[in-house]
Amino acid sequence: MAMWIQAQQLQGDALHQMQALYGQHFPIEVRHYLAQWIESQPWDSVDLDNPGEEAKAKRLLDNLVAELQKKAQVQGGEDGFLLKIKLGHLASQFKSTYDRCPFELVRCIKHILQSEQRLVQEATNVSFCNCSFEELRLATQETENELRKLQHSQEYFIIQYQENLRIQAQLSSLSSVPPAERTQREAALQSKRATVEAWLAREASTLQKYRLDLADQHQKTLGLLRKQQTLILDEELIQWKRRQQLAGNGGPHEGGLDVLQSWCEKLADLIWQNRQQIRRCEHLTQQLPLPGSIEELLTKLNADITDIISALVTSTFIIEKQPPQVLKTQTKFAATVRLLVGGKLNVHMNPPQVKAVIVSEQQAKALLKNESTHSESSGEILNNNCVMEYHQATGTLSAHFRNMSLKRIKRSDRRGAESVTEEKFTILFESQFTLKYFIYFFTIGTIKQSSKSTTLSLPVVVIVHGSQDNNATATVLWDNAFAEPGRVPFLVPDKVLWTQLCEALDMKYKAEMHSGRGLTEDNLVFLAQKAFSNSSNNPEDYRNMTISWAQFNRENLPGRNFTFWQWFDGVVELMKKHLKPHWNDGAILGFVNKQQAQDMLMSKPNGTFLLRFSDSEIGGITIAWVAENPNKQGERLVWNLLPYTTKDFSIRSLADRISDLNHLLFLYPDRAKDEVFAKYYTPPLCMCTDSKPVDGYVKPQIKQVVPDSDNMLDPDGDFDLEDTMDVARHVEELLRRPMANQWSSQQS
Repeated sequence: MAMWIQAQQLQGDALHQMQALYGQHFPIEVRHYLAQWIESQPWDSVDLDNPGEEAKAKRLLDNLVAELQKKAQVQGGEDGFLLKIKLGHLASQFKSTYDRCPFELVRCIKHILQSEQRLVQEATNVSFCNCSFEELRLATQETENELRKLQHSQEYFIIQYQENLRIQAQLSSLSSVPPAERTQREAALQSKRATVEAWLAREASTLQKYRLDLADQHQKTLGLLRKQQTLILDEELIQWKRRQQLAGNGGPHEGGLDVLQSWCEKLADLIWQNRQQIRRCEHLTQQLPLPGSIEELLTKLNADITDIISALVTSTFIIEKQPPQVLKTQTKFAATVRLLVGGKLNVHMNPPQVKAVIVSEQQAKALLKNESTHSESSGEILNNNCVMEYHQATGTLSAHFRNMSLKRIKRSDRRGAESVTEEKFTILFESQFTLKYFIYFFTIGTIKQSSKSTTLSLPVVVIVHGSQDNNATATVLWDNAFAEPGRVPFLVPDKVLWTQLCEALDMKYKAEMHSGRGLTEDNLVFLAQKAFSNSSNNPEDYRNMTISWAQFNRENLPGRNFTFWQWFDGVVELMKKHLKPHWNDGAILGFVNKQQAQDMLMSKPNGTFLLRFSDSEIGGITIAWVAENPNKQGERLVWNLLPYTTKDFSIRSLADRISDLNHLLFLYPDRAKDEVFAKYYTPPLCMCTDSKPVDGYVKPQIKQVVPDSDNMLDPDGDFDLEDTMDVARHVEELLRRPMANQWSSQQS
């Protein structure tokens, strides 16, 4: 319940994000009234990828329903009556919604608890920053108070100094006074002057000490400002950029930019206040020069605070929405840049224009090393100029490039085996900002009235044809996954640990499936076997192994004409376009080789089948099932259909194909096929409104058939494992050639 208590204390955007976790699928009332029970249950112990643990998930569902019913029964009073009805209804709703898919309930609650934990942790970080800002606020207020004391003391000193001058003038005028009177008055004035001058000497020393102490306090405050700015710009903002990059691989969408902007704006406020104070110190020093001038110290303070604001402006010019990292020429794309301190520094008073140009990796290196003073382009981008707009409601200053298009690209000479899909570019955004906030304080030679800022997009790979997309995506995925903050553009390691690549592949797979069901350890072992041509089933054997870029997507797999990534990406595309619901239902094992499928099925009843990805074809999936050998009584065989591809599923869906094959009875390990796939079957034509003849024609129905086993045996009657396990071209031909005959027979 501790987590729920903290979650209820969230504010602002974090509170809205927390509330958005709930809805009809899981009402927030259930979370509230069963908070302690929910947080005490072993949700994480349920392996969502293991069908054998469905009973455990079912027990958790039943217990949740029982807890809701119990909570409803103890409600009393007028208000309790309504709550009793509400909780009783929710108990029935949960039973009917999740009884057939208890895994979905576990997945839902795990997602909610993990999201709440993240939001609470982020809020804790915000509190930490707020504490630091409070320390800065107090330090700035203290120097303000000391500055006012210094100003009052100096004003009184000037009054006394004027008094001393008046006494001196009186002494000078005594020459016209009679000697007797002059002697008496002169003694009094001399005594008074001595007293004032002694006070002035002491006070001058005190004032100088005040100035030095105040300058020292400002130095300490600037140290705190640097520390806070380092925390925000070099840690929090860098982490945000890293999350943004990982989002390109399917990681959680980067959030928290509004919080970062609020921190940067607070910094700008505090910098401005301290800059004002230092300027007033300069004015006081000029107004009353004293021995032991601190002008050099104030000059240094000026330079320091200029560096701070310059770094703040430069670092907070960021890309809010990245351009696509696989960029096709002659294709429209968009991007958004934002200046996090733009509203606070009144930059919008003179709306700046932002320009976008595409530069090569070498040009990016030169720009970051300050070896190039202008943005030389490696291509031509249409609609690449945009004026930044200030949005009063959100306080954001941003430029939205909505219709950019890369007209042409100029490539560099490539080295060795490097292809065009391995060449990286970046979109450079640059602008000139006028800082109205500081216009009266910054002079030529410091930050001036204007500040030129640039920011680089994530690496982009330019393609000219859709066939290059696969390899370009591999380059982007490798860069996003393994780039280090602050790297030289666009350096990435040539080799990484296999476990690191597993994280990247799992992230990509989950994102494309829009599900928490990612790659299991068994799936990753299968992929390791494929990547390393290894037969070990022990995941520990791969833990310390490294995989190179060449192994990932430059060298073909043994005996194949495609790379490891091309095979994996083919699987992802197939699943994303046609089989996502079946994967999320747990109906597809997928990452199983032919021998493993045979071993698994031979221990099951005839008619048991499973779905696995093809080893020999990109983006292919096959059905393997166990059945009797018609030529050898008592012998059983595992059969494999010719792999289906995207083209096949655009004609007839997987569920309908499985429905067509009557000899498929149980989905491995023991689930009746209709229980798993019936909800995806296409209704028969006779049940459809469009089954009536149109213009005298009856619409035909496509149906899949598998030929008799006799047709798939070698002439000598022996069962050839390799040929028959692929039912190979026989099925393909028989499935497609007789189609017209089937239609005509149905029509007749």
